[in-house]
Amino acid sequence: MITHLIRAFLIPLTLAAIAVAADTPEPSWGPADPDLTAARARIAAKDWPGAAQVMQKAVARDPRNADYHNLLAYAVRNGANPDMDVVFRHYQEALRLDPKHRGAHEYIGEAYLVLDNLAKAKEHLRTLDSLCMFSCSEYRDLKRAVEAYEKSGGKTKPTASQ
Repeated sequence: MITHLIRAFLIPLTLAAIAVAADTPEPSWGPADPDLTAARARIAAKDWPGAAQVMQKAVARDPRNADYHNLLAYAVRNGANPDMDVVFRHYQEALRLDPKHRGAHEYIGEAYLVLDNLAKAKEHLRTLDSLCMFSCSEYRDLKRAVEAYEKSGGKTKPTASQ
């Protein structure tokens, strides 16, 4: 009986934790968002300028979409010469629109490590810890980035693969 109660409680929570990735994947119902699909394809190909261009147009058309701001910032951050003011402006807008956006918390934490701001990165790690009931990929990824940064004495900067 207790085993059944535990399963009844844990399975929905586990599925909910799996349901959201760093940039909030397309739902399995309804049509896919063509802007996110195009940007993700360019990100997978490491075409950072192309992904940023797609997301800039998407943000201009729908400035209230946190996922658009998050992926725009991610693409700009991973480009050859990232404008960190643009990066932070869009991560912060994503978090203003959706304070629980786990992907934006992960990515802005990584961006703070690029600027050697370990304290701010840890702040977002703590936020992710509170948002992710049983851990989540965003928390684990940022935690690994923070640990690598600390272990290297600040010499290791997060990359797109982190």
